[in-house]
Amino acid sequence: MALVLHTGNNNKNAFKALIAAEYSGVKVELVKNFEMGVTNKTPEFLKINPMGKVPVLETPDGPVFESNAIARYVTRLKTDNPLFGSTLIEYARIEQWIDFASLEIDPNILRWLYPRLGFVVHLPLAEEFAISSLKRGLSALNTHLASNTYLVGHSVTLADIIMTCNLFLGFSRVMTKSFTSEFPHVERYFWTMVNQPNFHKILGEVKQTESVPPVQSAKKPSQPKEPKKEAKKEAKKEAKKEPEKPKVVEAAEEEEAPKPKPKNPLDLLPPSKMVLDDWKRLYSNTKTNFREVAIKGFWDMYDPEGYSLWFCDYKYNDENTVSFVTLNKVTGFLQRMDLARKYAFGKMLIAGAEPPFKVKGLWLFRGQEIPQFVIDECYDMELYDWKKVDLSDEAQKERVNQMIEDQEPFEGEPLLDAKCFK
Repeated sequence: MALVLHTGNNNKNAFKALIAAEYSGVKVELVKNFEMGVTNKTPEFLKINPMGKVPVLETPDGPVFESNAIARYVTRLKTDNPLFGSTLIEYARIEQWIDFASLEIDPNILRWLYPRLGFVVHLPLAEEFAISSLKRGLSALNTHLASNTYLVGHSVTLADIIMTCNLFLGFSRVMTKSFTSEFPHVERYFWTMVNQPNFHKILGEVKQTESVPPVQSAKKPSQPKEPKKEAKKEAKKEAKKEPEKPKVVEAAEEEEAPKPKPKNPLDLLPPSKMVLDDWKRLYSNTKTNFREVAIKGFWDMYDPEGYSLWFCDYKYNDENTVSFVTLNKVTGFLQRMDLARKYAFGKMLIAGAEPPFKVKGLWLFRGQEIPQFVIDECYDMELYDWKKVDLSDEAQKERVNQMIEDQEPFEGEPLLDAKCFK
């Protein structure tokens, strides 16, 4: 009996076993005519996985479910498979990173993505926690990969396969370039893996998402019966009307045609000499002599007619008594500001050696006012006091410089953290 894998289309959990099979020289066939939501609810399928989930692998000795178990089984079919390492300690570390990918990376990607797709209720605080937890995991992974091409040893192992498949969902659905740029070694690792021939054969051409999916608004279920009744009435009326009436229907259809999406008002402003992406690139690439290079470059680029600078101070700093909760607040704010990425640059500083911590920010916005769509869509805006920077005041201008370069101490206090929106 051949190995048969039951799975829907583009299932990253099924990819684990399929990639492992390519490396191991094992033939795995995909079940034919599998329809997710239908096939997996049949009595026949529930016999091989009572949970009704995919993937499931049929073997000569019976079915195996749970994607990591399936990938391990396929890998074990090849004697002394290098995907499991060559020593006991390598095997242990491979299992270590498989657990890490399954506990620190995968669930937090899903907790971020699924509510936005409408699979579960979207709760902003839960999303903030998921993103914060994911960043913590990616930071640890980034540190490891700073001095390692692969997770274990000097070649691809099962740990790399499972880690890459879990990252695949993140890179393709929610983790934009601006998000992953904080983890350059993870980026290098991921693109190295997905371009390996055995990965590419299963995954195909991988592209990074350009935006985070919007939160799905709750909609009332449609009632199909009503349109049918109206259609019947319309049909009767049409039969009684004179032949020329179809022209009226055509006119009505034209009126109901969707109108082009209006342009963002900021796109209608007069052109600015400041190219925001040039400034963001300079900021990101400047590693030394920050004052002489980045700060000077900022003021050389700055266009006071096309852009404006704003200070913001959190109104409720007395509540910032727990460091990670305070950091999560700021992380969530920056995440919700994603809709303004094309028109803004920001720095958020969390200051204080001990609680309560103070949250202060500097923002560069296109135009002379804070964009109205940001005020309308990002509820965090009302949690801050906003003050336009007066560039004729040298003290305020110097404060801008200090916030851009994360000067420490800042206003007499050490920095707990500094975050950049770019």
